[in-house]
Amino acid sequence: MAKDINKYVRECIARLTPYSTARDEYQGELGIFLDANESPYENGYNRYPDPHQKALKGQIAALKGVDVENIFIGNGSDEAIDVLLRVFCEPREDNVVSIAPSYGMYKVAAAINDVEIREVQLGEEFSLPVREILAAIDEHTKMIFLCSPNNPTGNSFPRAQMMQLVEQFDGVVVVDEAYIDFAEVQSLSSEIAMHPNLVVLQTMSKAWAMAGLRVGLAMASKRVVELMSEVKYPYNINVATMQIVSELLRQPIDDKVAEIKQQREVVSKALQASAVVKKIYPSDANFLLVEVVDADAVYDFLINKGIIVRNRNRVKGCKGCLRLTIGKPEENEALLKSISEYEKSIIR
Repeated sequence: MAKDINKYVRECIARLTPYSTARDEYQGELGIFLDANESPYENGYNRYPDPHQKALKGQIAALKGVDVENIFIGNGSDEAIDVLLRVFCEPREDNVVSIAPSYGMYKVAAAINDVEIREVQLGEEFSLPVREILAAIDEHTKMIFLCSPNNPTGNSFPRAQMMQLVEQFDGVVVVDEAYIDFAEVQSLSSEIAMHPNLVVLQTMSKAWAMAGLRVGLAMASKRVVELMSEVKYPYNINVATMQIVSELLRQPIDDKVAEIKQQREVVSKALQASAVVKKIYPSDANFLLVEVVDADAVYDFLINKGIIVRNRNRVKGCKGCLRLTIGKPEENEALLKSISEYEKSIIR
């Protein structure tokens, strides 16, 4: 039975009269703009952007295979995370459950919104602890955050296990698919039509190479998208960003994604032969989580070589690990060369 999403919404949000513009209320061909106190002098940016991003949503809908009404566009996925918390979670009353280790913004966004977050440690080999997640919820749990492929572990979770949580949890399940383009598994976005409590996050920052433009997506039921759109600030995506994103979306990414995946295997194979490396975790993302003999020392050595990686040594469950983003072939070669140099320095 489909869940009624409205019963999870905060009362103040359910009562909200959202901000609207005169252009939202006007039907017909627009001509002379004297409604928004803008400058009348055209320079390409003197008018406010479309708050509903209609043209860009149409383009993204065609790429993702979902309806326009099922797409929310945010200032990065972080805005979508924040808006979801504001829509569904009553501060100092409700709570959310998240896996750990995982993307740090779930915890930060929950703290900013004064919402308790309950972290459930991943199982052996970073497996999804479905039973433990279900055990962590109570009558005030409004959301579960899953990241698949997960950051920083790199692994995807079985579809059946994630859908088990969607079906059994009486609340909203948010599945963050920021790295889905690098995985062999299929997106859960095809499930949103049948499961109104499922929200799928994706981003233009990774495979689409638009990190500097800050564009993230939430794909969800029409009602969830309506609620998110009512809560977000009206003009959250600016004119220049929409124009550039629209142009970049016309440029295929298949070759670049394929090269990153191929380079991921090259780097992994090379690291397996290094005495510095203790373990390389399987990855469906554009990075590798690698356990090394002395994470802090290797990290510092790489910094001195001008190579920045992510030190995850102090993250529970990732002791001794570095997260290595897959770069261009020459960047990966420089990384491997530097690790080889470090290996020689400690063997002497």
